[in-house]
Formats: sequence, structure tokens, C-alpha cells
Amino acid sequence: MALLVGCAKAPAPAPAEAATPQPAVAAHTPAHAPGSQRGEGHPYELADTQVWDVPDPVSGRRYQVFVALPRGYADNPQRRYPVVYATDGDYAFPLVKQIARRLNGEGPAIEDFILVGLSYAVGEEPMPSRRRDYTPTPEDGPTAAPVATHGKSAAYIQYLRDRVLPSVATRYRTDEQRRLYLGHSYGGLLGTQILLSSPDMFSGYILGSPSYWYGEHAMVAQEKTFAAKHRDLPAQVYMYIGQYEQVRYHQTYDMVIDTQNMARALRARGYPSLHLTLEVLDDKDHLSIGPRGITHGLKALLGSKAADRSER
Repeated sequence: MALLVGCAKAPAPAPAEAATPQPAVAAHTPAHAPGSQRGEGHPYELADTQVWDVPDPVSGRRYQVFVALPRGYADNPQRRYPVVYATDGDYAFPLVKQIARRLNGEGPAIEDFILVGLSYAVGEEPMPSRRRDYTPTPEDGPTAAPVATHGKSAAYIQYLRDRVLPSVATRYRTDEQRRLYLGHSYGGLLGTQILLSSPDMFSGYILGSPSYWYGEHAMVAQEKTFAAKHRDLPAQVYMYIGQYEQVRYHQTYDMVIDTQNMARALRARGYPSLHLTLEVLDDKDHLSIGPRGITHGLKALLGSKAADRSER
């Protein structure tokens, strides 16, 4: 997955455990004039964003969340908003923020929402951090880097549940019945693991180009384990995959078939509360599909009654 660096700056962050309810938090705005950037070689700042440290006391690693509030947040102190948590925050946070802005540029096409980008571990390069935190098993077959660490996603999921979700809910007016997850590639793999192990964490999922080949198709076994113990799966799921994501890197994994098989297996269970959509998007591959898939996913999960809710 291609990585872009998003720069979101804010006042000195407070630790998560010190957070107190703040019903009308205003988004941080740079000190310079609206719509402008500081010159003379200063870093580009993504306007109207905030950054908070949310450390993991179990692993000792330091993570951050990047937050973008919807327009009018401070003017509607009684209103609560859906919240979208995006993995690979360095890439996804600025992208999702601008897609949402464009979608509602000429009237409400989707509901207003709070966006939360999930950072990699501070001080680590992106790939080692995501390999460790987003994968379910220690081995990923022939693609494994010799010194790479994989398979710590269960611990990362627990960190999200115990630290990140409460921290965000304390600071912002989130609708806790409408927590949504967004992930691409390994992020889609992680989202599927959450769906099939802790389905109450999120009510909706955008699962993009999921790496279902990982761990010799570890999620296939997890889907069967979940089905053996559950008769329902209350979630709204939007999956996307690119037309040209068949065989990657000269291997035998066909990501299109893998994603279709997962969707087929979930539908075959007949879960009464599962609403699942799968799109194979034409003319797209693993690296180019993100913006289009995210756009469709936001419309699928937040497009219903967007106009009515945004005008309240």
C-alpha cells in the first residue's frame, strides 16, 4: 500500500488518562490566517485537525490519534456524530478528510462525522509497525521479511478497545452506537479480524483490498470459528477490491477471489443483522484503488439519510 505523509499539528497533547469531558472542543487552527500556510520552509499543516498521544501501557509503545471534526461541531453542542476510525493514519487521515469535504461540497451527500486517524507506533517506520499490529499470526509465508515481527494484532485490538475508543469518546461528542472502521490491505485484514472476534467494537466496516492471503488464509479459519458459535453478526460491511488485484507479486494469491470467497461465506451464514456489500472496482489495482473505494465506502455507510441528519 502506498504511503503518504499527512501532517496534522496541535497544541501539546494531554495523556489519555487525564482526559475530561469536553462537550464543545474546537478544532485547532494554525495561528496564521485561515486558508494560508506558514512560509519560509515550515511544514505543511492540515487545517482544523488535532493530535493526541494515546500510549499503550501494556506494550510500552506510544501511539497518536489524529482527529478532524466536522464543520459546525462547535456550533451544535447537543449533537453527537458518527466516528470513523482509519488505520494507516499517515495515509488515510488526510485522504478521508478531503474526500468527505468534497462529497459534501455541493450539499450533504454523506453524514457529517468525526474522523480519527490511527498512527503507527511513534519512532517506528510504517511497515514494521503495521506488519506487527495489523496481522493475526506470526507467519505470512514466503513474503515474510527475515527480521520482521508479525502477529500481534490481538494485542493491538485490545489496545484500541481499552485505550483509544474511551479516549476519543471522552473528548468528543461521538455517537457510540455508530463507530465505524476503515482499513485497506493489512488494515482490511485487521478489520475482518475485529469483525470476527470483537464485533461489538464497531457497527460498520469499510474493508478495502483485504490481505486474506495472509497466514495461509487465516481469516478463513476464523470465519468458520465465529460461525460455529454465533447465529448473528450485527454489522454493516462494505468491501472493495480492484479488478487488477488478482495475482500479486508473482505469487499464487488471487485477492479478488479471496475477497469474493469471504463475502460469499459470510452471506451463506444467513446472519439476519449483517448487511454486506462487495464491489469489484474496474480498472484499479492495489495501489490505485484507495480513493475510489473509500469514496464508495463512505457513501455506503454514511450516505443514508445524510441530508436529513446533516440539516438537524
